[in-house]
Amino acid sequence: MFFVHTFTGMESGVLMLMSLDRYLAICYPLRYASILTNPVITTAGVVTFLRGVMVIIPVVVFTKRLPYCHHTNIIPHTYCDHMSVVKLACASIRVDAIYGLVAALVIGGFDILCIFVTYAMILRAVVSRSSKEACSKAFSTCTAHICAIIISYTPALFSILAHRFGSHHITAHTHILIANLYLLLPPMLNTIVYGVKTKQIRERVLKLFSGGKAGSSPGA
Repeated sequence: MFFVHTFTGMESGVLMLMSLDRYLAICYPLRYASILTNPVITTAGVVTFLRGVMVIIPVVVFTKRLPYCHHTNIIPHTYCDHMSVVKLACASIRVDAIYGLVAALVIGGFDILCIFVTYAMILRAVVSRSSKEACSKAFSTCTAHICAIIISYTPALFSILAHRFGSHHITAHTHILIANLYLLLPPMLNTIVYGVKTKQIRERVLKLFSGGKAGSSPGA
């Protein structure tokens, strides 16, 4: 449970940092390298990791303190999802449910807010430019990241909210399916999304499927 939720929290933080990266690349291209130095990038990565660890540790502690007195401790799930585990307890799980929601808001809610604000500033900067070519290039830069955000947050928000507010109206197999998509879909599709947007990878894949007949540079 600790590793699953910590790494998903880190994934959310990385998406938020990527939106800031896009903002700096589009709005401050000449200062990009001087702002995003290696120490700054390292610090941002460490803070993102520590945030996930510090927020998720209480989730594990609260879950461990619950009494589990049922005949079986097998959860109807494919991995140790927080709410699926605590629902096996034979005591009140109100504190666990509330803190789980708070943890989701601290990580996911904060990151979504930062992404929204960042893209609002990007949109304002892009629209103010007179060059259509510059606008097209800016939107092209953000397309892959926007796709990654939609792929990551849609099943995550559904899974988090359904456990707390829609458990009586949504079947168990639907919960499991969405939770699996939340865990597996983003890593699978992100590779495709960023691969399609990267010219060198795109050309290499087209060459592979065309049997090596596609044109290549003299130095290839």
